[in-house]
Amino acid sequence: MLPNKDDYINDAKAQTSLSDFGDPWMLAHIDPLVAALNSQAKLSPEGAYGAQHMITTALANRLRHVDMLKQNPEILQEQVNISAVLTGLPRTGSTMLHRMLASAPTLTALKWYEAQNYLPLPGEQPGDPSPRLEAAEGILAYMLDKIPELMSIHPMSTTQPDEEVIIMGQLFSSSMIESTYFVPDYAAWLSEQDPTPAYQDLIIILKSLQWQDKSRAGKNWVLKTPGHLMALGTVLKVFPDAKIIMTHRDPVDTVPSYCSMEASLYKLGSTEISHKQIGEFWTGRLKEWLDNFMAVRAKAETGADDSRFMDIHYKDQITNPVENGKRVLEFAGIPMSAEIEAGMDGWIEANRREHRAPHLYKMEDFGLDAREIEEEYAEYRDKFL
Repeated sequence: MLPNKDDYINDAKAQTSLSDFGDPWMLAHIDPLVAALNSQAKLSPEGAYGAQHMITTALANRLRHVDMLKQNPEILQEQVNISAVLTGLPRTGSTMLHRMLASAPTLTALKWYEAQNYLPLPGEQPGDPSPRLEAAEGILAYMLDKIPELMSIHPMSTTQPDEEVIIMGQLFSSSMIESTYFVPDYAAWLSEQDPTPAYQDLIIILKSLQWQDKSRAGKNWVLKTPGHLMALGTVLKVFPDAKIIMTHRDPVDTVPSYCSMEASLYKLGSTEISHKQIGEFWTGRLKEWLDNFMAVRAKAETGADDSRFMDIHYKDQITNPVENGKRVLEFAGIPMSAEIEAGMDGWIEANRREHRAPHLYKMEDFGLDAREIEEEYAEYRDKFL
């Protein structure tokens, strides 16, 4: 059994010699998380160690970040401009679109190594994130040793743009948790919580990252994660100037593909989560995300927020990625240039799908049936596909 909340808090304080968590809202998320990890995740000894390390490290990072803000109050004066927020079900082409857009010299995005450690590591010199890069390479090497098929499913690089869901997971407030550990009870509990504090803290962390990297001055941020579907109404409020780019693909394709990805990810913490459990949970969970999107979108269509949405379809993204990128940039108010177009072209050429091994899976392995998925997602399919 994993320890209780107080043990993690005390360990983080001892590790950092700090005690101020700032607004302690996130601490209330630990008990329900630990309860689900103990009762549902079927953790292996290695998985239990990883979960404990994840919680303690997240708390230690919180302590260190609050301290950094005290030492450098100018961080809070940074102006973070969020131009676009990409979202959509997993496996809909949003990663390709996100990374291609972030190659534009006037845009910036969170990098994978920054998501793992959003603060400089002890002893790190300003402007030289080498210690974090080295740490991230170690994390990625461990993941690929355990699940080598991951690169064919979701290509990863320590310096490529990645999802802020990883940072929000360190606030115990994102889909990263349920994507890493099988914790349906925690996922359900999290859906009932107000996501506003997590997004407010995300803005502060982005300010911190912008302050750390002076080359980001004046650039516009592009965010991306499917998990934003859980809190889309909050996204509209906390990023009032951002355009929402929704990527679409038939759930008959995306649901089985994501279940296969989850079957790989869960192996980091457990070997006992069945494909049937994965299929049952994620079919319903992804439907919840889309239902929330549909409700927020319907409300937006009756008001001014409707003009903030743009729809990108998977087939268009695969066949005409650069043209889609131009459309998104224009929609987000980012002036196009030959340099930007060349950057997007270059990214596409260097990251073609045929350069990777195929992602192989069968929907039947997860107890899934195409006709049943069509019926369950009928409303979404009718309106957006």
